[in-house]
Amino acid sequence: QAQLVESGGGLVQAGGSLRLSCAAAGTRLGAANMHWYRQAPGKQRELVASMSKGGITNYGDSVKGRFTISRDSAENTVYLQMNSLRPEDTGVYTCNAWFGPDHNFWGQGTQVTVSS
Repeated sequence: QAQLVESGGGLVQAGGSLRLSCAAAGTRLGAANMHWYRQAPGKQRELVASMSKGGITNYGDSVKGRFTISRDSAENTVYLQMNSLRPEDTGVYTCNAWFGPDHNFWGQGTQVTVSS
């Protein structure tokens, strides 16, 4: 059974940076479309960043120019570099590996809190 484990969350002041990691076991992330989602308290989950298995990236409008998704195939890990963090970036960040409609996996999430 595949497993995704996120890490790297924490408390940071506005303007600071964090790098989230999504490490996989039991599956190869290079064959998946990868996504980072976040959910703030009382809000719907939103898609923050995506990377196709071919390496094409897309970002939510609110994070463009500040966040970067990347993949290290050797480490079987996907990263989300977050710069110029804002209080509104606060939430639980979760990675998703999508191989197909009936074959995708979620991590447990990591909390990011940005103080003003």
